[in-house]
Amino acid sequence: MIVYHSSFVSVESPDVRFSRDYLDFGKGFYLTSLYDQAVKYAQRFKRRKKQAWLSTYNLDFEPEDWKILQFDSYNREWLRFVSKCRSGQDDSDYDIVIGGIADDKVIQTIERYFAGELSEDEALGLLKYEKPNNQYCIRSQRMLDECLKHTQSEEL
Repeated sequence: MIVYHSSFVSVESPDVRFSRDYLDFGKGFYLTSLYDQAVKYAQRFKRRKKQAWLSTYNLDFEPEDWKILQFDSYNREWLRFVSKCRSGQDDSDYDIVIGGIADDKVIQTIERYFAGELSEDEALGLLKYEKPNNQYCIRSQRMLDECLKHTQSEEL
């Protein structure tokens, strides 16, 4: 499968050690299979007067060989997992987490939930109307090394 990563540099050899903490699915290398989503995300670097790069990869793995967590919707499990990851309380050992991204619309609901302005049920009630984009968070270096192959990078 073809996947994309946006950054202010070309990333040919991803390394989990350089990932940020407190993201949707925890520390890992984030990708999407949606080209337009990746290009749109790269625009944030341009707004900060930085270069914007789109790196393309081939992601190829056998599901039975890896510890995978996948969310098909913005559901209670997704909300709880994102809450744990964003607060630094996740101690799971998944190789890859797949699911919806907390984009601009979704993050507003999530932030209100984190602030205690919305209950879990209220947040889920708002999220049920949002169609999830997709993101892949590869959290293990072994999976990055064995399953993700860089094919090209282009400056946007």
